[in-house]
Amino acid sequence: MALPKGWRNDLEHWIADEIEYIVKAFAARRDHRRADIGFVRQGRGIGYMYAEGQLLVREQYIDRVLEILGHGSEREFRAAHPERIRRVIAGVVLLNLDQIKGRRSFYVPDALVQIDGQLGQGAATPDYVLTVSGDAGICPATEPEEVYSKTEPYPGVCHDGGGQGVHIYLADTGLLPHADYGHPWLDGVRIGKFPEDEDTWDPAKPIPRYGAHGTFTAGVARCVAPGAEIVATNAFAVAGSTLESDLVPRLVDALGEGTDIFHLTVAAPTRADLPLIAFEAWLRLLRQYKGTLCVSAAGNNDSRRPHWPGAFRDVLSVGALAADWRSRASFSNYGGWVDVYAPGRDLVNAYATGRYDCQIDPYKGQDRHFFGMAKWSGTSFSTPIVTGLIASRMSRTGENARQAAAALLAEARAQAIPGVGAVLLPECPGDRRPGRECGCCGTGPVRSCHGHRECPLYRR
Repeated sequence: MALPKGWRNDLEHWIADEIEYIVKAFAARRDHRRADIGFVRQGRGIGYMYAEGQLLVREQYIDRVLEILGHGSEREFRAAHPERIRRVIAGVVLLNLDQIKGRRSFYVPDALVQIDGQLGQGAATPDYVLTVSGDAGICPATEPEEVYSKTEPYPGVCHDGGGQGVHIYLADTGLLPHADYGHPWLDGVRIGKFPEDEDTWDPAKPIPRYGAHGTFTAGVARCVAPGAEIVATNAFAVAGSTLESDLVPRLVDALGEGTDIFHLTVAAPTRADLPLIAFEAWLRLLRQYKGTLCVSAAGNNDSRRPHWPGAFRDVLSVGALAADWRSRASFSNYGGWVDVYAPGRDLVNAYATGRYDCQIDPYKGQDRHFFGMAKWSGTSFSTPIVTGLIASRMSRTGENARQAAAALLAEARAQAIPGVGAVLLPECPGDRRPGRECGCCGTGPVRSCHGHRECPLYRR
């Protein structure tokens, strides 16, 4: 897609930079999933991003949608263009109507107005661009910051072996080979089965803006649940992004792997705030796997607007707390659709080794040099704290993922922060043993001052 002249006008400059980066990355693909990307504005940001010329359609409406758009019946369309229709998941098909010979260029927003007028909203939707950066902003909420070599992770590694026997499917940007990084807490993380699941790049070049995102996320989860088995997949291989039509088949395939927790680092706005229909169909499948849970980041747009898939009732959505652990992080999305908040500001964990070129003002153009660790912020990183806490509880209690999550959410609501919401804080179960004392004030269970309510140094 050639972006129209003047498309940057009135957009936040960093959002415009990110849109351009994503558009170019999808256009450069050399496989059948190459796509031209469009976007719809909302204020100085975007309403949603989508694949040009493609629609996701509920199966019961295929004939009517094709008829409305002037393509005859489904049978006729399949006979003429078999490569332009495919099932994404039971109940939802993908139509690729762009640049069909003899017809004018197909524009998704206009087509949806026609379809909505005759069938109502939700019969068809765009094939959304889903990205770990949420609303086409910086991934995740800040750019990675330098820390000293061999700095310990924060939150630190819990040494109780929590999470043993729990299988976590991590849909992120893959995993860096970490044998030479000296990060023993990553030893229970393995790369997914697809070739692109290994997060690699030419070491002679700067670290990509999404580089090592999946490694950092997996590291946070393993620090909280060091016994868990994590399968790290590069579901967002194109500029930290993918299409809904590509992600959902991956998740269907993963249902057969005995997964306990699906962990998704994605938060996308949609047209009229309607749900992702292919993902919705996947959640119906997920219910057949008793006790299996899906956890997703709420997103980093400081917005009340629902972001998906976190806004689904069946998905546990996680927002981020600020560095004081008593207020919402300035970047975190919020609202009644966000289930729980966990620390997400200035976390430290595994990263790449190499040079990173800053992309965002006021640091744009600045070089940063990393040695296997970084400090980073975002709901991308508060979310694996919650995933780790669920996995740790599962191994202690024998509960399945849904039961463990329900128990932890009850605890989170009991310690809810006014003006924020339900809160979960990282801690090791061993810290609650009788006789252990707070390291800063000498009373009560050992937790950080942020979490120990009786400590006079605790910020209320």
